[in-house]
Amino acid sequence: MSQIVLVRHGQANTGARDEADYDRLSDLGHKQSQWLGAHFRDKGDVFAHVWTGTLRRHVETAEGIGASTPAHVTRDPRLNELEYFTMSQLLAEQHDIHLPTTREGFVRHLPTLFQYWEDGKLEGAPEDFDHFESRVRDVMEEVTALNGRSLLVTSGGLIGMAMRLTLRLDMAAFCNICLSIQNTSLSSWLPLEGHLALTQFNALPHLDTPDRLFAQTHI
Repeated sequence: MSQIVLVRHGQANTGARDEADYDRLSDLGHKQSQWLGAHFRDKGDVFAHVWTGTLRRHVETAEGIGASTPAHVTRDPRLNELEYFTMSQLLAEQHDIHLPTTREGFVRHLPTLFQYWEDGKLEGAPEDFDHFESRVRDVMEEVTALNGRSLLVTSGGLIGMAMRLTLRLDMAAFCNICLSIQNTSLSSWLPLEGHLALTQFNALPHLDTPDRLFAQTHI
């Protein structure tokens, strides 16, 4: 039976204000990835297929896990994150709603941006909301058709969209899910009568000890 395990990348450059600057792991992000790899090895977890997006933070996370042998990894841009910083700039320029500098502000900003995006009110967005939804659906369906277990290293927005598709979430629930997804967390799906069934969400077994609680990060 096939199984799909989605991993959010390790902590990236939290001080970034644009896509390029964000796209690299912090020192903690590298450590989170290494701990996850050690967890897989200790459990004897083996994956028949490893996929990542093409973003640097995805590749670095896969390398930290120890799943970066070129012949074993498929790098697919459909697993790339939505361009949040780019769309935030459009939201500021077109609607005078600016990217905040605090976590509390970001919690309010994300659902606002996503609603403008879904409503088609961000002129010049890198992709429209429906395209993002479609590419996530397509890659999940393609991986589901493979035999054996698959590990996909990706980003929070994509994992949130996979959750939205599986559970038919409305926009508010989708945004809450995206905000809750932690760095290097595990979310798992199994095929069930032609559909995908969620079996695990946002798990951090490799960080669930007193000495590693500090490493449970959202941003």
